[in-house]
Amino acid sequence: MSKKLKIFLGISYLLIVSIFLYFIFLQVEISRLNDFSYYKETQVNLERYIGDNLYINLLILFLFCVVWISLLVFGISILLVSGILFGKWIGTLISVVSVSAGALLLYSISNFFFRDLINKLLEKKFSKYIVLFNKNEFFYFFIFRLTGGLSLPFVFQNTLPVIFNIKKINYFFATLLGFIPVFFIWNTIGSGINQFIKLSNNFSFIDLLLSSEIYIPIISFVVFIFMSLAIQKYIFNVSNK
Repeated sequence: MSKKLKIFLGISYLLIVSIFLYFIFLQVEISRLNDFSYYKETQVNLERYIGDNLYINLLILFLFCVVWISLLVFGISILLVSGILFGKWIGTLISVVSVSAGALLLYSISNFFFRDLINKLLEKKFSKYIVLFNKNEFFYFFIFRLTGGLSLPFVFQNTLPVIFNIKKINYFFATLLGFIPVFFIWNTIGSGINQFIKLSNNFSFIDLLLSSEIYIPIISFVVFIFMSLAIQKYIFNVSNK
């Protein structure tokens, strides 16, 4: 069963990526990629299209993100795109809900099909955290999400909780709330890129970085990283307790 599921997920992933890239490249004029006016025209067209079909496009992005995450994939590009297309507020809302839903789906699949395998591979290595999570799984998983999941790759952040046997409702809402700060930062950057394209006549990477819509969230992200590392060390360094 698990082998068939792996094959299905692999084929589905390749199919979805191929279809997505196909439709993206259909819309791209390769010969104009060095022309900044092309990006301005694209921005205007996207803004008009999103405005005319807001709810449908929100649904499309939601479904895409759920499938994308459930197929073991994640990228900051999703957050930038949601910020570019929908702005920092709506972009943050749709991305945090959809990614949380996709993570929950992946957790459910992993818990049902691969529970024994995950326990065998990860339980011994992360056994010191099991006691913490058993004390208050919502709080510690919220901190886990908020601070970057112990710096683990995103796929392991989503599947590691199998060894803690976290309730699905706690998994979803702790994930959703924990993602909000960093998702807001990246959606703000995406929104800033969109604003820069709209207002500028020529592209300059330096001007982009010096735009307050870009450098303020970048500085905020750096500060957030250091805060997260400090919180991780205080909360999860159980070997010193």
